[in-house]
Amino acid sequence: MKINYYNIIFFLLFPFVCLFSQQEKGIYGNENWLNIWTEFNSTDQQYPEPTQIISGNITKDTKLYKKEIYLLLGNVFITDNVTLSIEPGTLILGDFNTKASLVISNGAKIIAEGTLTDPIIFSSNRGIKKNGDWGGIFILGNSPTNRLEERSKLDYGLNPSSSEMILYGGTDKESNSGILKYVRIEYAGKRTKNYGYFNGLTLAGVGSETILENIMVSYCQGDSFSILGGNTILSQLVSFRSKRSDFKFNYGAQSFMTNSLAIKSPYYSSSDGASSIYLASYNNKEEVDLTKKGTNLEAENLTLMVLSDNLDADTNVGLVHEAMYVKEGASFSMNKSIFSGFNPAVVLDNKIVINNENLNKMGFSKMYFNNCQGNIFTENISNNEDLENWYGNNAFANVYSRGLNSVTFIDVKKLDQPDFRLRINNIIAISFTE
Repeated sequence: MKINYYNIIFFLLFPFVCLFSQQEKGIYGNENWLNIWTEFNSTDQQYPEPTQIISGNITKDTKLYKKEIYLLLGNVFITDNVTLSIEPGTLILGDFNTKASLVISNGAKIIAEGTLTDPIIFSSNRGIKKNGDWGGIFILGNSPTNRLEERSKLDYGLNPSSSEMILYGGTDKESNSGILKYVRIEYAGKRTKNYGYFNGLTLAGVGSETILENIMVSYCQGDSFSILGGNTILSQLVSFRSKRSDFKFNYGAQSFMTNSLAIKSPYYSSSDGASSIYLASYNNKEEVDLTKKGTNLEAENLTLMVLSDNLDADTNVGLVHEAMYVKEGASFSMNKSIFSGFNPAVVLDNKIVINNENLNKMGFSKMYFNNCQGNIFTENISNNEDLENWYGNNAFANVYSRGLNSVTFIDVKKLDQPDFRLRINNIIAISFTE
């Protein structure tokens, strides 16, 4: 009997190839990187009473310590090019009555570098916490946007003592606004009468030297992460039960995002639609310079999913929306990511002309579209044959599946310690005798 050793080697290696091929999609890691520092049951958390109050303008270098509990009172501005440093494990509570917010002005820095075992927490000071209890965090940098003016004013009704405190944008793509690492932001996104909703974390004109890693925004009434212009590198972000979009990019944002997670829950999402990812280059063409770069997102290894006990029923009553909405003028490259449980997976603005030029600016490759009610559509147009043919081309290696969350992901039920990595299915061993 002649033994083909090349076949034996191939089939010995085949399971490992399959294992790698499955693991490479969605969030990844040899260990579950959500462990310890995240909190998916924050409604059960009771925090101590504040021992220190922070209010007004901070005009000298300041450090916050773990031994204290801080209360943000009203709109707090870090200004005059100073640095706010926060010790790992520090708790900062946003005041409900004054709808507190923290603003890192252009030129100032925040160094909020928590650790895996000692994350920095921003939360609500209410005993019974709800979405929108307080404002949120704004970081304003001097990286470019596509607005008409080089520097723009942040329009949220913050009422600073000087307009300089709310300006963002500039020419420094690599500008450094500090560090946010192992940080949780809970129950932010207050609603205002004239300015809409605040967001959990707003990054306006933030440059690429700013470190933005392991940040969780949960139970936000507005968008979890809002990126306005700038050049940002985003890694291991988590959005959980946001009322509106999880990740919103606008005004010429140039962003790279990797290994990040968004969990939508139908009864926590806005009834008028809430995408996991919203891409736009402007709200009105008149406010931007169309010769400047439009918004572009380079993303890989994202997991966007709808967590529902009865997905079909929630979809039928209109509580489930698209994973990704793309406006005219925005571009993206989405790679090795999972969209699971959405209705549909992707919606393109009906102003986007479906031709080769535009499709080449909107890339999906090695994707895993799972259990979605339709894949990629132009808004208000039910015939998506051209889009299906384009993105269904074998060259893009996109995969379509109908698996339940319970069999697609490792553990989505146990919110005290969930694991949203892709489940590795049983691998069939094959032996060759000749």
